[in-house]
Amino acid sequence: MRKTLYFSLILLFVLSIITACGSNEEDAENHKESDEVENEVENEESAEDENEEDDEEKDEVVDEEEVAEPLYTINDIWQIVPIDDANAEVALITIDDAPDKHALEMAHTLKDLDAPAIFFVNGHFLETEEEKETLKEIHDLGFMIGNHTYSHADLQSISEDEQYEEIVQVNDMVEEVIGERPTFFRAPFGQNTDYSKSLAQEEGMVLMNWTYGYDWNAEYQTQESITDIMLNAPELNDGANLLMHDREWTNAALEDIVTGLRDQGYELVDPKTIETIE
Repeated sequence: MRKTLYFSLILLFVLSIITACGSNEEDAENHKESDEVENEVENEESAEDENEEDDEEKDEVVDEEEVAEPLYTINDIWQIVPIDDANAEVALITIDDAPDKHALEMAHTLKDLDAPAIFFVNGHFLETEEEKETLKEIHDLGFMIGNHTYSHADLQSISEDEQYEEIVQVNDMVEEVIGERPTFFRAPFGQNTDYSKSLAQEEGMVLMNWTYGYDWNAEYQTQESITDIMLNAPELNDGANLLMHDREWTNAALEDIVTGLRDQGYELVDPKTIETIE
């Protein structure tokens, strides 16, 4: 009897220990799961905080860009004019009829020289996927893209409906490729109409012609001749607005022209600092 009682007590003791261990293991497991949940929540909250901080920083950058005051404006004879105390000894480089055969190489040349410019594009050079990719690469290199109409038509010789198509179609095409519409508009041959001026205004584009350019003249269609005239033209002075084209000889001369302008003391204007339409 005593032995039976003795074994019963031992059995109860063992069972109580096993039950306690199981309970402790369960508690430990519960604590572990609780800790894991808490850590996941903390990590999620931390990630959300970091994302919010990143968003705030991005917003601050955008705000800074939005409130940045322009340094230059364009006068009625197409010169680049400083606002307040901006450097007056400047010149602006522009390339028309892009992207034909040489625009991408010209963009890389300018990029290597840290020389800003505007590439004015024609819509008929944006018909193929390859041409669109070329435009995107020029933009991704940091260059502004301007509107030079679809077919380079003389706006003064076509109807208002045709002018609309020539201008707005290019804005649509450019936006499809680079995600933004052009800021500047240059009419072929520099010949605007009252309608093209008002349409450009509606489209948020600044009108821009030029102060001089020569590379379409037969006598300046070599690397040496176009370099010489672009650096020694009587029109080269403060605020000069240089017109060049996507041409073989201009492409070959571009580095010499940029270097020569700087050697004469001209700073090349970043078109992003030119006053635009609000």
